[in-house]
Amino acid sequence: MNNLDIEKIINNMLDAGCGEQDIDRIRSMHEAGLDCEIIGALRKCRCDLMDELRDSQRRVDRMDRIIRMTENIAN
Repeated sequence: MNNLDIEKIINNMLDAGCGEQDIDRIRSMHEAGLDCEIIGALRKCRCDLMDELRDSQRRVDRMDRIIRMTENIAN
């Protein structure tokens, strides 16, 4: 993987909302010649983002329940 490829990956990670720590890890892996291990690290980043998504969905579901409960009380 060349430096242009890794910069594209890093830019996409930024767009995806990955943290600086994850980006630094990917950059360090590339600099150390561990390109074949980058996919595993990217998969971990994806799992972290999915956890955030699930947490956010739970909060939205709670707000929906609060809204329904409040509508029932108001009626």
